[in-house]
Amino acid sequence: MTLPAPTLVQRIQRSSLVMRIFVGMLAGIALAFLAPQAALAVGLLGKLFISALKAVAPVLVLVLVCASIANHKAGQRTHIRPILVLYLLGTFAAAVVAVSVSFAFPSTLVLSTAAASETAPPGGIGEVLRTLLFSIASNPVKALLEANFIGILGWAVGLGIALRHARQSTRDLLDDLAGGVTLIVRVVIAFAPLGIFGLVASTLAESGFDALLGYLRLLAVLLGCMLFVALVVNPLIVFWKLRRNPYPLVFTCLRESGVTAFFTRSSAANIPVNLQLCERLGLHEDTYSVSIPLGATINMAGAAVTISVLSLAAANTLGIAVDLPSALLLCVVSALCACGASGVAGGSLLLIPLACGLFGISGEVAMQVVAVGFVISILQDSAETALNSSTDVLFTAAACLAEEPEDAGVGEHS
Repeated sequence: MTLPAPTLVQRIQRSSLVMRIFVGMLAGIALAFLAPQAALAVGLLGKLFISALKAVAPVLVLVLVCASIANHKAGQRTHIRPILVLYLLGTFAAAVVAVSVSFAFPSTLVLSTAAASETAPPGGIGEVLRTLLFSIASNPVKALLEANFIGILGWAVGLGIALRHARQSTRDLLDDLAGGVTLIVRVVIAFAPLGIFGLVASTLAESGFDALLGYLRLLAVLLGCMLFVALVVNPLIVFWKLRRNPYPLVFTCLRESGVTAFFTRSSAANIPVNLQLCERLGLHEDTYSVSIPLGATINMAGAAVTISVLSLAAANTLGIAVDLPSALLLCVVSALCACGASGVAGGSLLLIPLACGLFGISGEVAMQVVAVGFVISILQDSAETALNSSTDVLFTAAACLAEEPEDAGVGEHS
């Protein structure tokens, strides 16, 4: 008896999540061009998807980190320290790339008096670092409500350490709770194709790409830097760590983390996606449950690129000569500022005035540069988030695999 051929819907259901997301992207593009009004309406799907991710991410981080530490067995190895080194190295290397490319292909801006944002930028690097420090001491309920992942991580680590001495039944309850929240995350991620469909359709219908035409050169420099970091710098760092071909792992992270991050435009919202990817890659839960939410806050290579390129573009526009020592200082400042960028859409743009201050650029002019950043953020912020979020998984996997070469095939799984 011959079985009936599967329908198109059945084929889509049986395909991988990445393939379903790709279908959602194509459908969103088609709807935006054929029926713009309908595309604006389905934008609700995208907003619901991002809202669901942002809602579940803080609870997931708190429960998962707490359960992992509470049930950590003596002698089990974690790899947080080498991951932190990779995070900082990758962010600084991205800043160096951005400054070098900006010197090779200088860009200028058309500055106006448009307001960039109602939010005031921080006044200095000290303020950025102080904010990070006070975030750790935040009230846990407030941290959950405001999705303050540094505060959530601090409380999760503290509770996890305290509960290591609790009864086994308590630790089992934490494990069950972590499993339940993880199941909810899987259900949310299963709706990613619909969410991406709504986001693509509404973004194209509402904004299009007309506003980007005047900034093609600047966008080319920004996106070129991010591509170079993703496809050359990060693989070199991973090769240095693993001493083998890094590209299977690089492409897996870009495909399965970068795609969703590109459309959600929030490293924080992409935390559940990254945690699930780490689980599929077979990495240690004790490691990735801490490194992924931490990376969403401090691993900001894309932000370092944005801050460096736009700051140097402002200097070029005003005719300010930038010497080599100033350029090196900009790399350091951009990397530090990037670590303080929030894991939300546009989080890096408000840190541009700090870098502009190195060249004596006034706050008023610097905020005009931020306004330009918001104009091009349709692509800039999406690419930045894709780079940041996919690198969180990439460096976590590299650190884990470097210590356990027997798992060499993990990075090749799709």
